[in-house]
Amino acid sequence: MSIPVNKRAAQFVSDVFSKTNLRLNMHNLGYLPRWIIVCIDLMVLLLSFFFTFLLFRGTGLDYITTPHTIIFISSFFGINLFFFWLFRTYSGIIRHSSNIDAVKLLFSQSAVLIVFLAFNFLHEIILGSKAFLNTAIFINIVLSFCGLFLYRVVVKQTFELYFSEKSNSELIRTVIYGTDANAISVANALKFETPSRFKIVGFVDKKNKNASKRMLDLPILVQKKKLPALMRSVAAEGVIIADKGLSKDEQLIIVDQCLEYNYKVYTVPLISDWENQKEISQKVKTIQIEDLLERKPILLDNKSISNQLKGKVILISGAAGSIGSEIVRQVLLFDPKKIIILDQAETPLHHLKLETDSIITRAKIRTVIGDIRNLEAMDRLFSSYKPEVVFHAAAYKHVPLMEENPCQAIFTNIKGTKNLADLACLYGVEKFVMVSTDKAVNPSNVMGASKRIAEKYVQSLQLKDQKEKDSHATKFITTRFGNVLGSNGSVVPLFTKQIAEGGPLTITHIDIIRYFMTIPEACQLVLEAGAMGNGGEIYIFDMGKPVKIIDLARKMIKLAGFIPDKDIKIDIVGLRPGEKLYEELLNDTSKSIPTHHAKIMIAQEIQEEFEGLHTDINELIRLADLFANDAIVTQMKKIVPEFKSMNSAYEMLDQKD
Repeated sequence: MSIPVNKRAAQFVSDVFSKTNLRLNMHNLGYLPRWIIVCIDLMVLLLSFFFTFLLFRGTGLDYITTPHTIIFISSFFGINLFFFWLFRTYSGIIRHSSNIDAVKLLFSQSAVLIVFLAFNFLHEIILGSKAFLNTAIFINIVLSFCGLFLYRVVVKQTFELYFSEKSNSELIRTVIYGTDANAISVANALKFETPSRFKIVGFVDKKNKNASKRMLDLPILVQKKKLPALMRSVAAEGVIIADKGLSKDEQLIIVDQCLEYNYKVYTVPLISDWENQKEISQKVKTIQIEDLLERKPILLDNKSISNQLKGKVILISGAAGSIGSEIVRQVLLFDPKKIIILDQAETPLHHLKLETDSIITRAKIRTVIGDIRNLEAMDRLFSSYKPEVVFHAAAYKHVPLMEENPCQAIFTNIKGTKNLADLACLYGVEKFVMVSTDKAVNPSNVMGASKRIAEKYVQSLQLKDQKEKDSHATKFITTRFGNVLGSNGSVVPLFTKQIAEGGPLTITHIDIIRYFMTIPEACQLVLEAGAMGNGGEIYIFDMGKPVKIIDLARKMIKLAGFIPDKDIKIDIVGLRPGEKLYEELLNDTSKSIPTHHAKIMIAQEIQEEFEGLHTDINELIRLADLFANDAIVTQMKKIVPEFKSMNSAYEMLDQKD
């Protein structure tokens, strides 16, 4: 059955002028050519002139007193056009008009007024009469300015109210925590963001001093109760933390309160004056788990680090890993002469090379695929490049894998370290900075024990040089820290992947705790420790407060917008082989000494003689070549007496002692 013609026509008209279709058409509409803007402006001038003319005609006065009316009118519009061109009043996009456009219009019309008043004054002096009424030209200019400004405001508001890409129902209703310049900059940026994400419904003033005032035509909300209660009163779904006067503890309280009631939390860095609105809006992001670490920013002794690295040849092993690659990025900031990037992982190394190729630097960057276990290959590398500083970050680090493959832990973590350390001595490297782990303290697994043996070896080399009083010997420095957020294979990327898959999140034990720091933090402290080290030290880092892994899991689920144990489950799967409930940074018999850096301490460990340790390690490597797992672990326990296996097949070796 066919639809009547009149009904089809009505439906067509309805579709064409529907709000949705209008929004799409206006979105696709290109910006108007400048000549059209000039024509509209001239139309406004014509209306203002005509209205002024009629206004004075009604009072019995003549606007124009000169007989040369056509010349005056032509001059009036011509001079207006000249000042439009001079101040470029037509160059702005009407829908994005700002205070700058209003100032341009004001200057343009003021200049026209001054020119005509000056002309009228000269006309009266020379010819003895005025060409027009000064009052009339003043009113004409005022009306012209109001008309030019008003239609721009109307167009701007029309686009904002009716032709925005997203309707208000699709935007996230958000309050901005803060009332300072930073908060205002964020609000302005988000107002003009395309496509829009937020509908700002108010500002929160923690000092409660501006309760009766408004900013950007938005209310300033008084926080008499917890923030979630205030947000509920204005139907807000999220909060943007823009108050940079908040302490870390205050920020954590706000985040915890909001996450408890499933409100979204966003953060934004401090806004600089030079940043434009697009840059600001792009920096408003969902708060990350890294932002919730209870840590203060690290302040580096850049001068000391620069003295160590500037103009030097730097070798970084394990450079394609999460720690090694960040060391590369940070070392580049200190203007080295050359950086040798060493790793055996081809694809990650290739990605790092592409990244470093895009960095503007005077340093020469050499990418080398090589295995630190291959002494001949490493000897050729040292011989070719003559590194002056070595950052040794190459290691096998996954506890369960090393528990199953102890020989590989020996080959990489011990033999590989020994190769690089011996070559550093042979080729006169100034400093050798080894990246270790808190798992080397009272080790309960093969991986931790292998790193402790590596620590012992480089310390023994230092002790040997000290006894020989070799002032030009390599300075061996060890840095020891805990878990790094976001590193390859760490818990945060694992939880992120599990959340994306809908869960469950797997945790080994309900009471397990760990110390965390970010990758940049860890690498900054490695550089600082390397700069301050005189040789033989084991530097331990202030890791902040320990974090319960189950609390970390719950926060990550909430940050993703889900409810723990309802939307996404958390499963307890049991401790893995060699895993502890908590990690330590010092042995039971060790002490720590403070340094000039508040976050770095020196662990006083018992140092062993080189000869005896060298013999034991060579025997350990011989056993690894035989793949004799029990014999390997037994030898490791001999070298590291505090090594006691936990939740592992090698626990029986402790029972024999």
